[in-house]
Amino acid sequence: MGRTKQLLPLGSKTVIRHCLDALVTAGITDIAVVINPRSGDIAEALHGMPVTVAVNDAVSSEMAESIRAGLRSLRCAPSGILVCLSDHPLVRARTITALIDEHRGNPGSIIIPAYLGRRGHPTMFPVQIIHEIFSGVTLRDIIRNDAQRVRIAAVDDEGVVLDMDTKEDYRAIIEKVMSGGNQQST
Repeated sequence: MGRTKQLLPLGSKTVIRHCLDALVTAGITDIAVVINPRSGDIAEALHGMPVTVAVNDAVSSEMAESIRAGLRSLRCAPSGILVCLSDHPLVRARTITALIDEHRGNPGSIIIPAYLGRRGHPTMFPVQIIHEIFSGVTLRDIIRNDAQRVRIAAVDDEGVVLDMDTKEDYRAIIEKVMSGGNQQST
C-alpha cells in the first residue's frame, strides 16, 4: 500500500490501535506485537500500551517466523494463543471473547471464526498445537495437518473477513467506520 498499514488513520485511532483496543477490551492481558527491525515507528506508536514488542529479525520471512518471535516473548503460559492480524482492524471485542469462550469449551481445538460461511481471523490455537510452529511448519500447515482438530465458530462480525491488502480495502474499511458499521467495541 506504499505506507505502514498499521499506522494508517482509522477514525480517531490508528489501525493497530483498533486491533489492540479490541484485545484489551476482551480481557487479553499478555499481548505480543511482532514487528520487523525497521518498524521503530510502530514500536513508538505502541508506547504506553499494555503490550510486549517482539522483533522478527528475519525481515523477509513468512508469518511463521513472526509467530515464533511472538511466542518466545510471552510472559505467561496460556492455554491458548490468539493469532491476530493487524490488517483486520474491525474485529469486535465480543468476537474475541466468543473465541476465548469457544476455546474454554474445546481446549484441544483450533478455533477459526467464520462470517456467513467465510473463514476469517483471528484464529485461536491451543498452546500445544501452536508450538508445532517450532518444527518448521507454517500456520496453514498446522491447520491442514489434522482437520479433526479444527472447529469453525460462526460469528456475526464481518470484521473477521475484512482485511486491508489494498488502498481500496482501506477505503472500504474507512467507510465502514464512518458509517458506524461493525462497531468494534461491541
